[in-house]
Amino acid sequence: MNNIPVLNGRNFKKWKEHIMTVLGCMDRDYALRFDRPADVNETSTNEQKSAYEKWERSNRMSLMMMQYSILESLRGGITDNKDAKSFLKEIADRFADNEKVETSTTVNKLVSMRYKGKET
Repeated sequence: MNNIPVLNGRNFKKWKEHIMTVLGCMDRDYALRFDRPADVNETSTNEQKSAYEKWERSNRMSLMMMQYSILESLRGGITDNKDAKSFLKEIADRFADNEKVETSTTVNKLVSMRYKGKET
């Protein structure tokens, strides 16, 4: 978990890659791969109860890990989701545009550079 970079607004792609890898290795990405199962009731089978418990634990752990690895100043702007999948989608929607703008700016700088013959 210490290898996950802190999301600072400019490193979303790297942050998401690390989060998904760590959650996958820890077998905690179940809630990100599958939708929430139906709520458990007295008529639920043992398989349904087991699937719900597995999803619930995975969801809780995923949310904690994602929230822990986001700068505190950025956490306030993200709504409190009860679902890890929707939390990750909200973060992606918020920071993916920033990454596109930054990439575009860098490419424009590279294209417009000119060699003057004097400087390195």
